[in-house]
This record gives sequence, C-alpha cells and structure tokens, in this order.
Amino acid sequence: MQSKSTGFLRNSPNIRAYSDLLRLHFAIIWPLLFCSGTMLAFTTYGFFSWTYLIIAALIGLFGFEAGMVLNDYVDRFYDTKDIENSMTNYWRPFKTRPVAMGLIPARNGLILFVLLALTAFFLSLLLPFPHSLFVILIMVYCNTVEVFYQVKKRNQKFPVAQLVGRTDLALFLVAGYLVAGMPDFTAFICFLFLYTYAIGHLVVNDLADLKNDFARGMKTIPVLYGVKKAVIWVIVCTVLNGITIIFLASFLGLLSQAGLIFGFIFLLIANLIIIRGKGKGEKEREGEVKEKAKAIAIAKSAMKALPLFHVAMFVYSLSLLFSFV
Repeated sequence: MQSKSTGFLRNSPNIRAYSDLLRLHFAIIWPLLFCSGTMLAFTTYGFFSWTYLIIAALIGLFGFEAGMVLNDYVDRFYDTKDIENSMTNYWRPFKTRPVAMGLIPARNGLILFVLLALTAFFLSLLLPFPHSLFVILIMVYCNTVEVFYQVKKRNQKFPVAQLVGRTDLALFLVAGYLVAGMPDFTAFICFLFLYTYAIGHLVVNDLADLKNDFARGMKTIPVLYGVKKAVIWVIVCTVLNGITIIFLASFLGLLSQAGLIFGFIFLLIANLIIIRGKGKGEKEREGEVKEKAKAIAIAKSAMKALPLFHVAMFVYSLSLLFSFV
C-alpha cells in the first residue's frame, strides 16, 4: 500500500513537473557545496557566523536552482529531440523534461527563473560589502555563461562552450568562499579544484548522453573528438583534479585532507569503469560496427560512472565543510 505522500505526488502533475524542473532530489547538494566554500573562508580568516552560513545556504539553493531552470528554458526546443531517456531518468525524479514536453509553459519557467534569481540576489544583499558585491557579480556571470554554454555548443569547432561554460560551477564554490572571504590564493585554488572536476564531469555526462547530442546536433567534446579522445579528456581532468587537491589540502586539517583523498578515489573508480567500457567496445570486429560498439559501450559505462562523480562532489563538499578540524 502506497503512502499518502507518495500518492499525493503521483496525483499532482504540477508538483511532479516542477520537481523535475528543479531536479529536486539533488537539491541538498547545491547549498552543501556553496556552504563548503563559506566554511573554508571561516577557517582561513579565523571566525565563524551562523548568520553568514544560513544566508550562504539559501543563496546556494536558490541561485543554483535558478540556473537549472534557465538551462531547461534556453534548451526547451532542442530537448524535444531526445531519443534516449537515461539522462532524463537520472537527473529528474519523475523522469520528464517539463518545459520541453509542455507540462510547464515556457513563460512559467522563465518567471520561476526570475523569482529564484531575484531571491538569491536579495539574499546576497544581506551580506556586508564587498562580499555582497562579489557574490552578485559571480551570480550574474554564471547565469550569463549558462546561456552562452547552451547556445554556443550548438555550433562550434572547438569546445569553447564547455571550457567557458563550466567556469560557472567552479565559481559557485568560489562565491561561497567570498561570502565570508576575499579574492585570495585560496579562492584561486578552489576555482582550479572544482574547474578540473567540472570539465571531467561534463565530458562523462556528454558521453552518457551521446545519442541525444547527435540527435540534437550538439557539438559536445565526444561529438567533436570522438569517444576515445573524450575518455582521454576525462582522465586528464581527473589527474589535474588530483594535483589541485595537493595544493588545497595544504589549507586544511587532517580530516578534510582524508576526505578529499576519499572523494578522489571515487573519481578514480569512475575512470576505471569508463576505461573498461572502452575496452569492451574495442573487442568487436573492425570498421563501423566496432566504432558503434565502442560508442555504445562507453556511453553505458559513463552512465554507470556518473553517480560516482556526484558522490565525489558530495564527499569533497563535506570535506571542506569540516576544514576547521
């Protein structure tokens, strides 16, 4: 017998649609990541404030959710071309793309984005100057870059969209740091740390969604360079992320250092899963069949590896949250 809450959700199409639009089952990750930057700033500058931390959590939640809605609004026509549902099923609790499918009118999606972004903006104003200005400037930049990323990846010969677009996730952690800190070397290392992770994560995401990107005509890294070179991108980004961990660990206590290493182990396991999938594809006979088999095998392995990338980010965030230990 189903619970009343589950039955209520199943019989509430609007709630289900907005849950999918907001990727609601991932919602806890965004304030956690944002606040991890704030806690690192507290450690760096030697003070603590519950007020700052609560404001940071709310900015992180509303600010990132605004970006999620903006993503769906800008890509609403291209999302109708999907031919494979694995990524939709993974990212959305009720397995729909509500704006593209017309479950939520595009106008309502735009209004929701504005409301979420304005909420994050006014929350940022509660911070003392210049911290409020730092956070607002990054928020404006990130939303602008999100639109650039969605539009530019439709027509490019070099992955400018990806290299510029993923600065938004890296700066999200930096914005959390700037809630209580200043633009310093630690903030720069935080940027490099999450940027190397973000590019690797994006390529894995695109490998898993390869069929849809071909159908939509998106010029992602796997589409531009092929799956073999895309796997190399993931490996290189993982190595670079490991290098940044060495620098970031120098600012942290033993518990956080151990946490970063633990999170990095998940990335290594994810890499091994993808490499193993590549090997399976190469066992097929030569020619076009081999290449198709390789692409299918890597896409499946990337789908298995993607949750490990998210677990790694979760562990990374927890590690920075306890940076004072």
